[in-house]
Order: sequence, then structure tokens, then C-alpha cells
Amino acid sequence: MNVKFLLNLVAICILWSGWPLSAHSQTEYNGAHPVTVIGSGKQALDAYFIGLIEDRVGPNVELNLVPPSADLGTLPNQPVITIGPKAFDRLYRAKRDVPILGTLIEQQFLDKYPHETSGKISAILYDVPLLRQALTGKAILPHATKVAVLASPHNRSLYASLLERLPDYGLQGQVFFVTKQDQLIPTLIRALNYGDFLLGTPDPDIYHPRNIKHILLTAYRRNKILVGPSQAYVKAGSIASSYPTYSSMADKTAEFLIYYLKNGEFPPASYPETYNVEVNKQVAHSLNIPLGQPEEISNIINKLLLNPSQELFDD
Repeated sequence: MNVKFLLNLVAICILWSGWPLSAHSQTEYNGAHPVTVIGSGKQALDAYFIGLIEDRVGPNVELNLVPPSADLGTLPNQPVITIGPKAFDRLYRAKRDVPILGTLIEQQFLDKYPHETSGKISAILYDVPLLRQALTGKAILPHATKVAVLASPHNRSLYASLLERLPDYGLQGQVFFVTKQDQLIPTLIRALNYGDFLLGTPDPDIYHPRNIKHILLTAYRRNKILVGPSQAYVKAGSIASSYPTYSSMADKTAEFLIYYLKNGEFPPASYPETYNVEVNKQVAHSLNIPLGQPEEISNIINKLLLNPSQELFDD
């Protein structure tokens, strides 16, 4: 009888001792994974972008926006999303050992921050791949065969891949380097004489507020268009630019977060999957260039990227 009682008591103790462990495991499994967010400082933008990400990651991820005054050096060792370059720079300087996923930053910006390719630091890139921008020009000028690029010498390496890939799409490219500020316009004129259009690039030495007016006036006096380098320049007078939507960037951000939760590291920095096109109809009208709807131009670009040899521009 005593033996039976002891066996029952042991069994009860085992059940009771196992219960908290089991309950803890279940709670941990079902609980949301916390992810810190450092915002851009623009409340409307931050709230909108965070909402888009939350819609995509679902209830298993909890995004926590920290206040601007937060001490980033005390953040827990868990994934952090930064929105914009200032947020990325602030976190990198304060606590670079946490897993960082940068958003709304450009490749050239990311390259300034030394980091190992260990999946600890990654980004959803905001700039537009140069090939896509070149094909934006091709979609607008179907018979174009030559692409001119204006660049500063220290950015020479940025264009090797573009020049190699352009022939697959019936295009040739040449880069014209501006060695001194007073050589901008003479170099630009040589570039315009070569190319059917000028491809804008994220080169801050070339494309900045002091230069853009002179670049545009010089190009349009020669009936040549500027494509890119970004959506903002379309308002300034560029004929068109591809650009990533916030929805497409949120898609990629959610994809990277889910990958991290499964694998403990981020994939390498990458561009979003989808882009829209913004056009300047006034510029097109002034230069007598027929301009399709932005959706049509975007569809042409996507088809070319999927099948470079496809003939899309037959009369």
C-alpha cells in the first residue's frame, strides 16, 4: 500500500514539475517575436510603413517603435529595423552588434558602413537598379541604342555591370567622367552627342541641386532626355524614373524578417521586386515625345527583364 502511494505521489510530482515547462514552451512558441523599429522621425511615414510591414508579417512578429530620445546602446540583442539613413547611422554608431535591417537607404550609403557578410547587417535598398532605369529610357524611346552616363571618376566601378548587361537589351553604354566641376558642361555635351538619352545615376557629385538645372537645360536644348536618377528628379524636369513603392519595400522587409526568424540571419541586401514609373508629361510634350501611361511603361520594362530577346517595339 505504501509502495503504491509512493508511486502515485511520484507520478503526480512528475506531472506537476512538467507542467510549467510545457506551459512556458507553449507560450514561447505562440508569443510574438519582438522587433525594434527606429523611425525616420517623420511620424506619418513611420506609422504608414510600419503598418504595411505588420500587415505582411502577421501576429508572430511584434514591431516596437522606440522614441527618438531612446538610448540605442541599451537595446536588447534582437532584430532592429531602421527607417531611412539617419536611423541606420544612429544605430550603427551606438550598437552595431545587433542584427540590423536597414530600409529606405541606397546601396552607396550602405557601402560606407563596414560590415561582414554574415547576415548580421542587411538592407532593403531604396535606389533603383541602373539596368531598370536604362530600360525605362528604352521603353520611352523604343529605337534608342546608345545610353550615355555622366559620372565622377571615383564611382567608376559602379557601372561595369551595367555596361556588360546593356547589349542583352539591344543597347550600348558609355560612361563620361567629370574630372572637375568646370568640366561638367563640356563633358555633358560629349555625352549627349553620343547617347540617345542620358541615364541619371545616384552619383551625388553629379546629380545635386547645384547641377541639375544646368544638366536639364543643356540636354533639352539638344532634344535629349534625362531618365532618372530618382522620382524626385522627375518633378525637377527628368522625363521619367522608375521607383520602388512602399508596398514593395514592405513586402521585401517582411520576407527578410521571416527569413531571419527561421535562419538566425538576414539575406544579403536586396532590391524590392516591383517598381512603378513616374513621368513628366510636360517635358515629353515640349520635346514631342509620345509618352505611354506609367503602367504601360512599367509593364514593358518587366517584360524586357524577363525576356531580353523579346521584340516589344515593332512598329
